[in-house]
Amino acid sequence: MFRRTTRVRRTTPTVTAAVLALAAAAALPAAAADARPERPSPAPRYTVQEIHTFLESFYGEHGPGTFARKYGISPALATKVRRTPGYDLLLCAQDRPGSIDIGRVTIAPATGTGRAVVTTHWGKSGQNRARLTAYVDRDARRPLQLHDVVCGF
Repeated sequence: MFRRTTRVRRTTPTVTAAVLALAAAAALPAAAADARPERPSPAPRYTVQEIHTFLESFYGEHGPGTFARKYGISPALATKVRRTPGYDLLLCAQDRPGSIDIGRVTIAPATGTGRAVVTTHWGKSGQNRARLTAYVDRDARRPLQLHDVVCGF
């Protein structure tokens, strides 16, 4: 016989679901911020000195040897070399030079490559010269390889 002064509210399932959905939506941005993956660290890069040493070793005094021609060039460059029979694309010539000089290596950060001018000397005393530009991929996750050669410039 006692009478209640407050009324008991009964909630419907749709109201409960709506409240839970709002609470979950409010929690999502905070959870998504915590779940963001970390930025991967940039790939390690070969230095100017490492590229210069590679090019000196690759070209040697009179041009690349058999091992360098097989393992020291990228697959794309190997395909270009095979398409030029009778012409040595790696030296931009048809025979062996008297000597070879490797110029200063420069880096192109946007393309991830290093390049150097390679000067080949011809003739009895090396008085005739020819130049080519050798490009090397700087990604240190792969072995150093000659990536491309541009004859003349």
